[in-house]
Amino acid sequence: MTDSAFESLADSLLTSLEEGLGDHADTERQGGVLTIEGEAGTWIVNKHAPTRQIWLSSPKSGARHFAFKAESGLWQDTRGDGDLLTILSAELDVPLTWQPA
Repeated sequence: MTDSAFESLADSLLTSLEEGLGDHADTERQGGVLTIEGEAGTWIVNKHAPTRQIWLSSPKSGARHFAFKAESGLWQDTRGDGDLLTILSAELDVPLTWQPA
């Protein structure tokens, strides 16, 4: 994946998360970092360009890294433990969707 392809996918994901969580949690986006304030604490979702990953810091599941898998169209946990949208949806109790551009 090229740098520009990663940037486009990651920005699209962050925008989708921010919009999807709008009525359910307080969100703030500054560049490539999305902060989500929920009942259980603060989640941070940020793009990490050097590794072409999305990193998650969660008060429920800790720190996790996700890489985009073109075959599935999902941001998969690099340790093979699920995908970002499924994990965030469950932790925040909000249905989240995203389609790669």
